[in-house]
Amino acid sequence: MAANQQLPSKEQTLFRHVVQNYESKQYKKGLKAAEQILRKHPNHGDTQAMKALILSSQGKSEEAFELCRIALKNAMKSQVCWHVYGLLYRGQRNYEEALKAYRFALRLDPDSSQILRDLAMLQVQMRDYAGYVQSRRTMLQARPQHRQNWTALAIALHMSGDLAGAEDVLQKYEESMRQTPSRSDMENAEAVLYKNTIIAERGEMERALEHVDSIAKMALDKTAVMEMRAQYLLALDRKEEAVEAYTKLLRRNAEHREHYEGLEKAKGLDRSKTEDHQKLGEMYHGWAEQSERIDAPRRLPLDFKTGDAFREHADKYLRRMLKKGVPSTFANVKQLYSDPEKKEVIRELVEGYASEKPQANGSAEPNGSADGSHSKPDAATTWELSVNYFLAQHYDYHLSRDLSRARKHIERAIELKPSETDYTYHMTRARIMKHNGEVAEASKAMNEAREMDLKDRYINTKCAKYQLRNGQHDDAVATMGLFTRKEAVGGPLGDLLDMQCVWFITEDGEAYVRQSNLALALKRFKAVYDIFIAWEDDQFDFHSFSLRKGMVRAYVDMLRWEDRLREHPFFTRAALSAIRIYCALFDHPELAKGGTANGETAEGAAERKKAAKKAKKDAEKAEAERKAAAAKKATPAKKEEDGETKKEDADPHGLELLKSAGEKPLEDAMKFLMPLLEMSPRNVEGQVAGFEVFMRRKKYLPALKCLLAIYAVEPEHPKCHELGCRLRIALERLEEPLPATVKQIVDSEFLQKFASKQEVEQDNEEYLGKHSKSAMHVQGVARVRFALKPEGDQTQSAKDLSSTLGEEGTTLVQAEEGLRLLEDIHADSKAREDYVAKARVRWTEAVVFKQS
Repeated sequence: MAANQQLPSKEQTLFRHVVQNYESKQYKKGLKAAEQILRKHPNHGDTQAMKALILSSQGKSEEAFELCRIALKNAMKSQVCWHVYGLLYRGQRNYEEALKAYRFALRLDPDSSQILRDLAMLQVQMRDYAGYVQSRRTMLQARPQHRQNWTALAIALHMSGDLAGAEDVLQKYEESMRQTPSRSDMENAEAVLYKNTIIAERGEMERALEHVDSIAKMALDKTAVMEMRAQYLLALDRKEEAVEAYTKLLRRNAEHREHYEGLEKAKGLDRSKTEDHQKLGEMYHGWAEQSERIDAPRRLPLDFKTGDAFREHADKYLRRMLKKGVPSTFANVKQLYSDPEKKEVIRELVEGYASEKPQANGSAEPNGSADGSHSKPDAATTWELSVNYFLAQHYDYHLSRDLSRARKHIERAIELKPSETDYTYHMTRARIMKHNGEVAEASKAMNEAREMDLKDRYINTKCAKYQLRNGQHDDAVATMGLFTRKEAVGGPLGDLLDMQCVWFITEDGEAYVRQSNLALALKRFKAVYDIFIAWEDDQFDFHSFSLRKGMVRAYVDMLRWEDRLREHPFFTRAALSAIRIYCALFDHPELAKGGTANGETAEGAAERKKAAKKAKKDAEKAEAERKAAAAKKATPAKKEEDGETKKEDADPHGLELLKSAGEKPLEDAMKFLMPLLEMSPRNVEGQVAGFEVFMRRKKYLPALKCLLAIYAVEPEHPKCHELGCRLRIALERLEEPLPATVKQIVDSEFLQKFASKQEVEQDNEEYLGKHSKSAMHVQGVARVRFALKPEGDQTQSAKDLSSTLGEEGTTLVQAEEGLRLLEDIHADSKAREDYVAKARVRWTEAVVFKQS
C-alpha cells in the first residue's frame, strides 16, 4: 500500500469491519463504516474499493465501477483496488479483464493467498487448465501442509490431460503423511478413490484392480469399490471373478440393470446371438426366483427374446403385473414398441385379456393366454381395471395411437374405480384429450384430477402445464403459487424465476408464442438463457467448496457436466423458439413495435387493427407503469434485512426487450444459436435454425455447413430437399458474385454432390411426385414454391397441403403446421377455410381447427 494510504489505528479497525461486513453480507453496516472512514480520508483508495464492492453486491454496477476507477487513481499500487476491480469484472462475466486485474494485483502482492485463490478459481472457470496448474503449484508450494492443495493440483493436471502427473501428486502426498488416516476420514477416502479413477483412465486396469483391492477397507463408498472391481475384472477378461463380483452387486440391488448387463458379459453371453438366449433366460429366471418382489430379471428377457419365446414370456410378465394392478406396467414395456412385431404381440395379448370374462371368484377365462393356462387374478375388478388402463395408454402412445379406443378404455377404467383421491386414471384421460387437440377440455380434466389431491406437487405441476397449453397463464401461475413462497417479490411467477423453474418458464414462453405475444415470449426465453448462465456462474461456489469438503470425484463430474450444459433439452427448446422469434423480427420489423406473429393478410384487416389497438394500449400501460416506477425512485426502495435492494422488474411486459431485439435480431439470435450448434450438432432442428439465421445474414458457407450436417444425420429428412433448394435459389439470385474460394467450396461440397442438374422448380415438382403422401415433404415443397415465387399464386400448394390431411400417417401436429404454413405463404382465405373444414372432419374436437 502506498504511503499516503496509511490509516490511523481507529480507521484501520473500521476498515477491517468493512471487510467483515462485506463477507457476511451485512451491506448496510459495511456502507456505514466505509462512509465514516471516507469523511475523514476522502481519497482512501482501499475504502473506496470496498465500498464499490458492496455497491456492486447491491446491484449498482455502474456506480461501483465508477467508484473503483476513482479508487485506482488514488491508489494505483494497491493490491486491494486491483483485486476489487477484478471482482467487479468477474461479476459482469468479463473474465478476460478480471484475469488481467487479478494478475496485476498478484504482482503487487505475490504472497496474497486470497488473490491467488480467486485467480485459480477464474482460470478453472474459463477452463484455462494450463494457467490453473501453474496457480495451484504456487499455492501448494506456499502451503504444502494442506491436503486440498495437493488434491487441487492433481485435479488441475487431470483436467489438463496429464494423468500421470495427477497420479504422481496424489502418490507423493500419501508418501508424505506421517500417520495413517482414520477410517472415518472422508477426505482421504474420496482422494484414494479418485486416484483409482485416474489409474483406470490411464488404461492400466491390472494396476487399478490391485489398487482398489488395497483400499477396499479404508474406502467409505463400498458400492463404488465393488462396481470398480467388477468393471476392472471384466475389462481384464477374468470372467469367473467378474461373475462373482457382479453377483455380489446384484445381491445388494437386484433391480440395477447395468449390473445385469455386466453379468451377461462376464458369462460370455451375447443378446444378439440366438443360441445364447436360452442361457440368458435361465440366468434371469434364477434371479427372478430369488424374490417375488423383483421386477428387473422378469422384465429384461423381453428385450432379447423373439417369436414364440417372446410371446410366452410377455404373456407371463403382463399377467403377473396386471393381476397385481401395477399402474406402471405400460411404462415398463413401451420401450419394446420400437419393434413393430413385439408391439403387435403385446397388443394381441392384452386385447385378449380384455375379452376374458371376470367371475365372482376372481378367475378369468384364458382367451388371451399364450399357453392356454388359467390365470386367477386377486379380484375381477382389479384385472379389468388394469387391462383397460394398459390399453388406454397403449392406444394413446404415439407408435400405436388410436385415440377413440384410448378414450373408450380410460372411461371404462374410471368407471371401475371412481375414487375421490386416486387421480392416476383422470390424468391419463386428460393426456388423451390433449393428444386429440382438446386443449381446453384437457386442461379442465387435469384440474379436476388435481383437485382430488391438493397436496400432491406432481399433479399440480402437470395441471399448470396443461393450463399453459390452453393459454391460461393466470390460472397456471395460481396453481404453481400453491407451492411457492408467499412473500416472494413478483408473486408466484417471481418465485418461479428465482427458483429457476426452467420447465414452467419454457412452457409459459411457448404459450405466449402460440398467442402471438412475442414480447412476453421472448422475455421468458431470455430468462431461460439467463438461468443457464447462472448455472455456469454457480461453479464458482463449488471450486472451493468441493475441495474443502473433499468431494473430488463429484467435483470432476460436475466440471464435465458443465462443459456439456447447453445440451440440456430445455435450453434447446427455449433456444429454438427464441431463434424463430428473432427471424420473424428480421423478416417483419414492424413486429418489434407491438405487432403479432401470424402475418395476417388483407382479409384479416379488422383483426389486424384490433390487435394493433390492443398492442397500443399495452404499450401505453407499460409506459405508464414505467413512469410510475421512475417516480417511486424518490421514495426509499424495498430492502432486505441486510440492506440489499430488492430487484424490481422494469420491463414486466417485455416490450422494451422486444424493441431492443428488433434493432439487431440476428445478432441476438446468434447468442442462442452458437451453443446449440456446438453442444447439439446432431440435432436436426438446431441445424435448421442455424441455416435460417445464416441465410438471413447472407453467410452462405455456415448455412451450407448446417445443411451438410443435416445430410450427415438424416439424408432422407424433408428439410434436406427444402433447404437445399432454397440455398440454390439464393445462390442464383446473388446481388454480388461469391468470392472465388467460397464459390469453389460451394461447388465441390454441395452443387456437385447433392444438387440436381435440372432447374429447381422441376426438381421440386418431381420430389412432390415421390412424396405426395407425406405431410412434412409436401410442406417442404410448398415452402420451396413460395421461395421461387413469393408473389405468385399459391392455390396449388394449398390443394397439395389439403390433400395430406386424408393420409393415415398425417398427425395433428403436422396438420397444425400445415395451417401455419398457409398463412406464411399468404394463401387466400378460402384456401385456409377449405383446409380447416377438411381438418375438422378428421380431428373433430381439435380446438385449433374450431378457432380458425
